[in-house]
Amino acid sequence: MIRIIMNGCNGHMGQVITELVREDAGAEIVAGIDLLNNRENGYPVFEKPEDCRAEADVMIDFSSFRAVDGILDYCRSRKLPLVLCTTGLTEEQLQKVEVCSREFAVLRSANMSLGINLLMKLIQDAAKVLASAGFDMEILEKHHRLKCDAPSGTALALADSLNEAMDHQYHYVFDRSQRHSRREDKEIGISAVRGGTIVGQHSVLFAGPDEVIELNHTAYSKTVFGKGALEAAKFLAGKGAGLYTMSDVIG
Repeated sequence: MIRIIMNGCNGHMGQVITELVREDAGAEIVAGIDLLNNRENGYPVFEKPEDCRAEADVMIDFSSFRAVDGILDYCRSRKLPLVLCTTGLTEEQLQKVEVCSREFAVLRSANMSLGINLLMKLIQDAAKVLASAGFDMEILEKHHRLKCDAPSGTALALADSLNEAMDHQYHYVFDRSQRHSRREDKEIGISAVRGGTIVGQHSVLFAGPDEVIELNHTAYSKTVFGKGALEAAKFLAGKGAGLYTMSDVIG
């Protein structure tokens, strides 16, 4: 049984994970941290990390980039493994994550979905065969109308996976409307759609002469991210210092 501290417990994803853990005999949330304490979760909730003294094996963080520095300091002081799910981190925070990972275990991923992270592995294998044979690579992502950033962090992570497979020879193109020239050979196009309540759709296209291969992932609810975070917590509990990703979880 792993013991979890849930940071951001009263946010949407915090509540998703709370429900998942209630149904999981192998995990228990022993405490939550959230500025808003307006509901009964079945575990104590603290407004500040430093007020939480619960014994735990791992922390899951689904909060705001504004809270990340304090959470990193808290986990460093306790050598508490951290599953860092919060996105939108600054460059300074990303550097701090790397420094902290030398002292305790940190798992960070642009997308916590097990399916997306498996897709990242599959497209690397595909790129080594298809891109080398002259296929063009394009990424299309779709999200709900309230999402502010474009392209999504997941789309960029998919592009990075493709580029890694090709020894970083490719560059990214985000807006073709300003270009009036043919497609270059070593580029990865990334397009974004925003509308409705789309949770998240990502497609990776390999377009070659007379054939197209397309690999897709669709998230129908945010529960997939909660399930991935819980699996990551189980993986990270007991791990020594280091910077881990979801690839380590599914590997």
